[in-house]
Amino acid sequence: MQRLYDFIRRHPTVVDTLWAVFLFGISGMSYVSNRSSHGSTAAALLCGAGLGVVVALRRRAPEKMLVLAILMGLAQLALNVQPNVADMAMLVAIYTAAAVGERWASRLALGGSLVASTIAMWRWPNNYGDGDGGSGGSVGQLAFVIVVMTVPFVLAWVLGDSMRTRRAYFAQLEERAARLEKEREAQAKVAVAAERARIARELHDVVAHNVSVMVVQADGAAYVMESAPDQAKIALETISMTGRQALAEMRRLLGVLRTGEHREAGEYVPQPDVEQIEELVEQVRTAGLTVDFKIEGTPRPLPSGVELTAYRIVQEALTNTRKHGGPDAGASVRLVYFDDGLGLLVEDDGRGAVHEVYEDGGADGQGHGLIGMRERVGMVGGTLDAGPRPGGGFRISALLPLKPAH
Repeated sequence: MQRLYDFIRRHPTVVDTLWAVFLFGISGMSYVSNRSSHGSTAAALLCGAGLGVVVALRRRAPEKMLVLAILMGLAQLALNVQPNVADMAMLVAIYTAAAVGERWASRLALGGSLVASTIAMWRWPNNYGDGDGGSGGSVGQLAFVIVVMTVPFVLAWVLGDSMRTRRAYFAQLEERAARLEKEREAQAKVAVAAERARIARELHDVVAHNVSVMVVQADGAAYVMESAPDQAKIALETISMTGRQALAEMRRLLGVLRTGEHREAGEYVPQPDVEQIEELVEQVRTAGLTVDFKIEGTPRPLPSGVELTAYRIVQEALTNTRKHGGPDAGASVRLVYFDDGLGLLVEDDGRGAVHEVYEDGGADGQGHGLIGMRERVGMVGGTLDAGPRPGGGFRISALLPLKPAH
């Protein structure tokens, strides 16, 4: 049964041809048995064959078959071939034109549906009379007969037009689904790119800060190795602690990159927050940089994105001070809690940075830290100002709103 159904779906013209042969056979027997009522047998068979072609090729050429059906109807009028079972092909032609034909063919089919019965009654009035051979019947009776005869033609058109609307609706749904699928793929690619950029920023901040501390401590330990072994030991312990901290954060970030694994968020090390800025400042002080740290306003919990951004900005700013400020540079970190946001001000009195590091976002390839700062601040809808201080040194100022960016 399934094979038969599949065959019908793959070869609709063959099925239509079988129906056309069946219809022509029945109409041919009707012509032969009622020669006197159908007129010329040759003309009747010719019209029947034409209507059979209409049924057989209706799906391949719906517009042409509608025109052929109309021509066969006109031939019936001219040759006095009275309505018979072969005229069922006209209903099929009307339905097909309304369902899959061009718009002009659908409109032509509707017009033919409305006038076909009236023309048939005008051409063969005796067929719809009072049964006594006259043109008979009152106007009301004739109108009722016309309406009853018109209903099948109009229903065929309505069914075809409904099928056209349904197919257009499903085609629209398929197009919309395909478009949504493409949009989802594009959004997924954007999300992947954004996640890669975020991880790159995180790795840069972790590596740049911790490695900078380790380099400073290693240089100091080498310098005092012989004269002050206790200080050298402290410096080596700081290097060890900083290295472990860097490895822990890098493991957390690299765990995000693992494919095929879905871990709960609790399995990763918590992201740095504002409360850890004080620990960061102490770590930098241990590395030999003088830092003045102040908090203004009432500390309170902030969105995780804002807290991480604040921590990374301070971390990068202090790292830049060590890299560009010179050996005797000092820094100050100021956190200000506003009603609608968090303000950050990191300044140093060193020799500052070369212009290429902060102009045009770091055009010389050395300013990736500032680029990362601007990206982080932009993601939370904040503002960032970075550049040299009028009195010497470098300043980074940021305002992070509590409302997320849209």
